[in-house]
Amino acid sequence: MLITNNKTTNFYNHLISLLENSRSFYFNVAFINFSGVQLLLDSFAKLQNKNIKGKILTSTYLNFTDPKALEVLQKFNNIELKVYDSNELSRGFHPKGYIFEFEDHYKSIIGSSNITASAFKTNIEWNIQNSFKKSDTFIKNLFKEFDDLWEDAFFADNKFIIDYTLYRNKNKPLQQFSYKKAVTANMMQKEALKRLGYFKTINEKKALAVAATGSGKTYLSALEVLNKKPKSLLFLVHRENILSKAKESFETIIKDKTFGFYTGNKKELNCEYLFATIQTMAENYTEFSKEQFEYIIIDEAHHIASPSYKKVIGYFKPLFLLGLTATPNRSDNENIYKFFDDNIACDISINDALHNGLVVPFHYFGISDIQQLDYENTDINNIRELTKLLAVNRRVEYIVEKLKFYSHCGEKRKVLGFCASKEHASYMSSEFNKRGLTSIALSSADSISRREEYIKKLEDDKNTLEVIFTVDIFNEGIDIPSVNTVLMLRPTNSPIVFIQQLGRGLRKYKNKEFLTILDFIGNHNKAYLVALAFLGEKRLDKESIKISLLNNFANLSNIHICMDEISKSRILEQIDKENFNSFKHLKEQYLEQKGYLGNKIPKLTDYLHYEQLINPVNFIDESKSYIEFVQRVEKSDSLKSLCEDDMFLKAVRFIDNLLPVRRVYESAILRYLIDYEHIDISKAESVLKKYLKRVNSKSVVHSFEYLNQNYFDKAQCARYLKTAVYSEGKLSLSSEFKKVVQNIEYKKIIENSLEYGLLLYERDFGNIDYGMPFFKLYEKYNMLNVALCCNFNKIHSSFRGSGFLKYGDDFFLFITIEKDKFSSGAKYINDFISNERFNFVSKPFHVQDKGDGQKLCNNKKFGVNLHIFARKSARVDKKTQKFLYLGKADSLDYTGNKPVKLELKLQIPLCDEIYEEFTKIV
Repeated sequence: MLITNNKTTNFYNHLISLLENSRSFYFNVAFINFSGVQLLLDSFAKLQNKNIKGKILTSTYLNFTDPKALEVLQKFNNIELKVYDSNELSRGFHPKGYIFEFEDHYKSIIGSSNITASAFKTNIEWNIQNSFKKSDTFIKNLFKEFDDLWEDAFFADNKFIIDYTLYRNKNKPLQQFSYKKAVTANMMQKEALKRLGYFKTINEKKALAVAATGSGKTYLSALEVLNKKPKSLLFLVHRENILSKAKESFETIIKDKTFGFYTGNKKELNCEYLFATIQTMAENYTEFSKEQFEYIIIDEAHHIASPSYKKVIGYFKPLFLLGLTATPNRSDNENIYKFFDDNIACDISINDALHNGLVVPFHYFGISDIQQLDYENTDINNIRELTKLLAVNRRVEYIVEKLKFYSHCGEKRKVLGFCASKEHASYMSSEFNKRGLTSIALSSADSISRREEYIKKLEDDKNTLEVIFTVDIFNEGIDIPSVNTVLMLRPTNSPIVFIQQLGRGLRKYKNKEFLTILDFIGNHNKAYLVALAFLGEKRLDKESIKISLLNNFANLSNIHICMDEISKSRILEQIDKENFNSFKHLKEQYLEQKGYLGNKIPKLTDYLHYEQLINPVNFIDESKSYIEFVQRVEKSDSLKSLCEDDMFLKAVRFIDNLLPVRRVYESAILRYLIDYEHIDISKAESVLKKYLKRVNSKSVVHSFEYLNQNYFDKAQCARYLKTAVYSEGKLSLSSEFKKVVQNIEYKKIIENSLEYGLLLYERDFGNIDYGMPFFKLYEKYNMLNVALCCNFNKIHSSFRGSGFLKYGDDFFLFITIEKDKFSSGAKYINDFISNERFNFVSKPFHVQDKGDGQKLCNNKKFGVNLHIFARKSARVDKKTQKFLYLGKADSLDYTGNKPVKLELKLQIPLCDEIYEEFTKIV
């Protein structure tokens, strides 16, 4: 059996499964570092409790083995630990073998994986697993070789570890050779630079780059300036303490320009590129000409709506304006995207940053909280009640115990602890100090200077401060790159806040290999939000979440997630019980977003950056439009009055029904029409170039006809307001819709829906031409989306059916794998034979030698494209599911008539993750 690291499993999953079920174990590996040992701690503790013994042999080869890993392993009384001193014996040591004893046989894994976190999950590794009878000659020879090496090795006692540590400090591990020393663009930067280049070709003047903290936004802006070579530059920041770092980043990349500061203390005007604080520039901007700067960059661009920024940006006339931010959402209801003409250079989430190695990996440990802590009769939104529940000595002891057990990356422990309240943070700090762990409680109530003072102490390796407890330090303005541990000390009630908190420790830092996260999961009824925070909208349905959880989230790159069995069982049970489509669940999601925005009613665009965690399209599906859902939750008289206007409701329902946008034509054209009332085909093509490198003129005409309701049935015409009229090559605003958008409040709501759809499309589809029909691989579609994306020129509601639809030479095959077929004991042959071959049953009237049936069976011969759409279940929690586009397929074999049973082969094989989600039984 070959074991590799992929999206469905990894070496780590196989290793712990064998380890935890064995009667004894024997490891022989060249290298061990603490990142790998930390991930095995829970398993070793279980084996110690069961008195299962093991031997671990490693080496000093190349000085890679980490003394800290040896120290931790030495503490387990069921493990014998030896080190083969290849330095002393002048002999290389490079084996990677794992042997497990069971009642009547052994299993071994031999291959390429050492005991390191990267070898466990992310590296390209090949390992072979075999099973042997205890009398087998091979296993006897394997043990003889192990015993010979064991005999020549040293026990890793305290003296050995001290001596090895001293030697290793003098003789550092071999550094990896790196040919390129210059700064090169990472994945995020490359994509953003490409997008910014495209904006220039279509004469756009502004753009916003949204990317997770630590993913390289400042270097992105420097690389962009290096490409564009403006004669003059203004770099604006909100806080002076990051100005020097920004200037240094630019100086690293750009060698032929002069740089200077413009602050309260320094005004270095005799330079080409000026780095200024907004406070100083807002007081002195009229001393510069309006055209002084060809290029302006705004760091922390979510502040652009403030009066000082509006004043400065309104004055200068740069050739291009670039905004940088990690948090585009504001609590003052201002729309940041509009300030940058809705041009998104990139939108990189923490998951994206982790997947592409832009930030450090993290090791997450989901730990069941102490049994005495019972949330069932506690309102976790009542901070006073929650603080009282959490502030108990027994829990402090438990947290300290786990903190020491899992340890941390690096010499000094540097911890951020997130608490329920300021009182809770103060209590934790006091209790930690009593136990010899130097701590401080900080919050937004503390001055910036005090916060910065203690942050410097935490970062100082020689200072005794180890822990900062806080309730709100995750807000922007706090950056502690060297943090190596995060404590989640209150129940998770918001996936957004959870992601923000763990993100505080993900910035790369010298000698920081990974971040340790300890999350104390209680029995509160929202523990499952942890799983949703990691997966977001990646999931197909509930079963997919459960698969990922049971696989220890093997599908997530650079993330190691270990949950104890109690926490895992609790989450699985809650996922089964929770109806993710119920009004109750959706209302809770909405209120979480509202709370995150400072209790301001969220606009649709406020969900953009965290749309993978809270998807407002679900709100629309539940209530026909977003504003109607908000009215149901808020129950305010003003919103009720808005929703009583029938024409407005019909208009907004039509526009919200386009979400999520799968074809950009209608939304972009309507957005233009609201301001200019008329548009012809030529102008529409020009407007669409912002979103598409190649505009399809036939699709422009089809979208004009669609907006004219040519393809609506009677029910749709009654349900939706006719927004536009198409006549003689021109599309005009309908008189009814014109009347609606004359109302300023209605217009704002409608424009925000259109803007949300366009921004979401821009982020997810870019400007790529997917051809005709216009389908993106692994995006979700319903049948009406398919009709739109292939320019179907009949009533679109007729483009419905089960299994088979067609238009011209394009056949659309829809596969539903029903959940009840996965029930235990059911004898069901999966639709998918492999990741590229699957069975499909035609319509009952199809035959092999006539009409559509003949074309299905011989699609290549007849030039027919077979487009494949699949879903696991028709309905989940009473909601109809969309189909995932799997690309084109070709017919391999077929049997029978009325219906014909076909075996089809996908032109692009399914990725492992999607294949498992469609086929694995939970």
